[in-house]
Amino acid sequence: MSGQQPTFVKVCGLTQEQQIDWAVELGYDAIGIVVTPKSRRYCPPERAVELAGYARGRIPVFAVALRYAETAEVAGHVDTVQIYETADIPNLALASGAPPERPEALQYFFYDASAGSGVFADIPDWVADVPGKVVIAGGLDEHNVAGVVEAFGPYGVDVSSSVETAPGVKSREKMASFIAAVRTPGRDSR
Repeated sequence: MSGQQPTFVKVCGLTQEQQIDWAVELGYDAIGIVVTPKSRRYCPPERAVELAGYARGRIPVFAVALRYAETAEVAGHVDTVQIYETADIPNLALASGAPPERPEALQYFFYDASAGSGVFADIPDWVADVPGKVVIAGGLDEHNVAGVVEAFGPYGVDVSSSVETAPGVKSREKMASFIAAVRTPGRDSR
């Protein structure tokens, strides 16, 4: 439990070019484009490819889905595929609420028991012991993220619903508040 500042902050569920501009301007390390039709932040494949093209060379892009098959049309246009199942691909970010069986085979492990619902729940102690690039997601906001970082010392954190005014509609002000809460040591986490 190191309490270090994460080096990696991702904002997920982006749907517009302007939101990518904000992420770059505010210093986020990656963005997520949701390509599962089950999400309220869903981007159809053609739109996801457009957004990934817009971001290319400016900020890494994750295609986020439940299953690998949902990423088929966009996987070649993004840096990382973030899914809730294992797949034999080199750029896999496995998202799960359970410990990964083979963490060494993952590019990232996203601890997310919320499965994209944005509901925060207590994080189990085992999360701090997973090797590799562990990113904590699920219900993080500007008020609880500093405490999570302090307690678990993850490689990174991921945010989506708490920086929105409606599903898929990001707020630049909320995005700024979140990244400030992550990167400002000793900030009140209320």
